[in-house]
Amino acid sequence: MMAALDAAWAVIEAGDDPVAIAKARDTARLCGQMAAAVRKVAALVPAAKAPIARPVSLIDEVLDDVEKAATAAGKPPAAQAVAMRAALAKLGR
Repeated sequence: MMAALDAAWAVIEAGDDPVAIAKARDTARLCGQMAAAVRKVAALVPAAKAPIARPVSLIDEVLDDVEKAATAAGKPPAAQAVAMRAALAKLGR
């Protein structure tokens, strides 16, 4: 499309023939209309969304961090963390 537009402008700038200039202007106008239509179609397509972190995966990450910190300190995991893991395992998550 840009090549057609450049060619149309070259004809307009270099030519003295009114018929050729009119045809080149029509070509340039059509290129502009096509570009506007493409922009409208592009606006209809939704932008890709970033993946949303699921709350369960956030809980898993926090519990993993708690367990790592507890094992690094030599302590067993907190009872709440163990209970939460068991509940999530029952739910299949």
